[in-house]
Amino acid sequence: MIDVRIRHLGELTVSAQGLGCMGMSHGYGDSDDAQSIETLNRALDLGVTLLDTADFYGAGHNEELVGRAIAGRRDDAVVATKFGFANRLGEPTVIRGDAPYVRQACEASLRRLGVDHIDLYYQHRVDPRVPIEETVGAMAELVQAGKVRHLGLSEASPETIRRAHAVHPITALQSEWSLWSRDLEAEAAPVCRELGIGLVPFSPLGRGFLTGRYNSVEGLAKNDVRRTQPRFADGNLDRNLAIVAKLEELAAAKGVTAGQLALAWVQHRGEDVVPIPGTRRRRYLEENLAALSVELTPEDLAAIEAAAPREEIAGARYDATSLSFVDH
Repeated sequence: MIDVRIRHLGELTVSAQGLGCMGMSHGYGDSDDAQSIETLNRALDLGVTLLDTADFYGAGHNEELVGRAIAGRRDDAVVATKFGFANRLGEPTVIRGDAPYVRQACEASLRRLGVDHIDLYYQHRVDPRVPIEETVGAMAELVQAGKVRHLGLSEASPETIRRAHAVHPITALQSEWSLWSRDLEAEAAPVCRELGIGLVPFSPLGRGFLTGRYNSVEGLAKNDVRRTQPRFADGNLDRNLAIVAKLEELAAAKGVTAGQLALAWVQHRGEDVVPIPGTRRRRYLEENLAALSVELTPEDLAAIEAAAPREEIAGARYDATSLSFVDH
């Protein structure tokens, strides 16, 4: 039995590692609902409680999928979902954080998930046209109505985090954090820790790249978003593969995979850190959870960081358009 342990995001108790569900519906090529539901149930069986989805993933399909998986075992799951992308897939991006939209989005998510409350409700991206006080104020009303238990932000700046937390306690910040995406370490993470806000890293395996399973984009599905991302582009890919090769050497010396080593590094960032690696396969779910048992000494951590220095990571983490929707 894998020891998944527990951690705390503010006052919310969750498993020390969650499960990112996006890829079961969105972003990484075609998927199989039956396989995904098996993986979701296996996660719950192993003690993983935090299931992360969003209304945007698969245009609502991902929330429906999670809802099907947790039907009959609602108490086993801590359901986290997000709102904010108001456009349909394939249309120009529209971010909304106005109060009427917050209420509308929550009702739709509750319906798709088939639950009477959402455990952790995030604003997926900050709406630059709407004061964060209005958005979080509307989210707080959902808490008061019993439709939401805890509030979160995703990819929010330190200033936004402070302003939001002044309106209603923020439980978690979800942002990208891995060996090749460390932007939040300078300011956002310290602010969260000052305010008692937990940290939920998404893409802790660098969209799978840090596992060492990819050495080109040729094997990726035609509709896989990684085909358009700068770090997978010609010129950048080879430089990043050299970093993965160094991680593989360190991992082999410890008897683990490169992915487990990279994920263990994230887990060692602090007891307030709960990464949500995504997968739709039971095999990789169990491999990821085994990273919880990988002990890293200060010397190990220094060696890992020396193998993957941030200044040598080639390419931005998003293209220019996607980066424009990150709150700075």
